Amino acid sequence: MSVVKINVLTVPAEQREVLEKRFASRAHAVESSDGFEWFELLRPVEGTDTYLVYTRWRDDESFQAWLEGPMKAAHQGGGEGGGEGAERPKPAASGSTLWSFEVVQQAGPKEA
Repeated sequence: MSVVKINVLTVPAEQREVLEKRFASRAHAVESSDGFEWFELLRPVEGTDTYLVYTRWRDDESFQAWLEGPMKAAHQGGGEGGGEGAERPKPAASGSTLWSFEVVQQAGPKEA
């Protein structure tokens, strides 16, 4: 059964562009991970400063393997020109929470 992980990020208005550029610079990085099924970065449109990072995985073990491998490396300076001795960029989000769900029902898009 697939699982969904939603990272809820609080992003001040002045950091929105920074966050989106960072995700764009790592586009497709998660797609080659074993068990990965889907990704979406959701931008708030009104009344909130909360972004949602939606990922769907074959199972929780696949997510945990990505979390401890590629994702951990990316957040420890494995991207954005951060070589040895380089200063790590300041986080764009001021807070985050991880929501976890199991997929119990789903529907695909209608065929045209």
